[in-house]
Amino acid sequence: MASALALAAAVAGGSGAQAAAYPERPIRLVVPFGAGGITDIVARQVSQGMGEALGQGVVVENRPGAGGVIAAQLAATAPADGYTIFMGTVGTQVVNPLIYRKLGYDADKFVPVGMVSGSPYLLAVRAGLPAATFGEFVAYARANPAKLNFGSAGNASSPHLGLELLKLTANVDVMHVPFKSGSEAVNAAIGGQVDVVMDASPVIMPHAASGRLRALAVAADQRLPSAPDVPTAAEVGDPGLQISSWNAFFAPSGTPPAVLETLNAALQKTLASPELRQRLAAQGTQLYTGTPDEYRRFIAGEKAKWAEIVKRADIRMD
Repeated sequence: MASALALAAAVAGGSGAQAAAYPERPIRLVVPFGAGGITDIVARQVSQGMGEALGQGVVVENRPGAGGVIAAQLAATAPADGYTIFMGTVGTQVVNPLIYRKLGYDADKFVPVGMVSGSPYLLAVRAGLPAATFGEFVAYARANPAKLNFGSAGNASSPHLGLELLKLTANVDVMHVPFKSGSEAVNAAIGGQVDVVMDASPVIMPHAASGRLRALAVAADQRLPSAPDVPTAAEVGDPGLQISSWNAFFAPSGTPPAVLETLNAALQKTLASPELRQRLAAQGTQLYTGTPDEYRRFIAGEKAKWAEIVKRADIRMD
């Protein structure tokens, strides 16, 4: 997958005195999903490094619900002064504009601070489901159409997209049960309230290792260091099942270019940390750096991919 955006120096904006003064107080990082999911895990680790680089705290504020719409609306209408940044995802920046008739925010008007990370998803089932492999799961699901249910982090969240992709590539009929966060969905699978979940390795693998979940496949073309015994989608015969939870930092439209430069510099310094890279890689997460052109190509590819899947799956929201 293409890596992305190290925001280039912007045209002049704001005085030197303003740039030198920023930031004068803590910065709010609005996260569109609840605590414990991969988006929250990455947000908290990266925000700590950015806070150290900026000399001010970067405080995570979880605003789950509606597939990220609640958080995106909040961030989009915040003052464009650099004291509110938003952790956008494939759901908030790509899919929501495709499925909502009235969204309440314009994803294209957020100003990018920089790409942050990506985490390939793992497909897992509750321990009591009679399916020890991906092939057995598919056979069981086909033999029991619409009887299995799938927990996600909410409508239009990345796990929901993973479900729709799975339904198309594996030709299975599984019912969707949205939760407010990925951790809630995973806990429901552990407790037997849902049968299937899909999330990143840091969320799935601790429970797979303890036997409370059964990881069946990585939705990528390479195995993960954090899950070396879990086969790839291609290895289990479903090469089209590829989805990654990616995220990027954005600021409200109108944020001064000098402020964006400061935020991006702190982000790039944080992402360059070997310790952070090693820690997140061990959890199945890749940190991103790159150029504006790579960012634009990445987003264009994501829009094309998910527009087709949304159309085929006929996902619509009021």
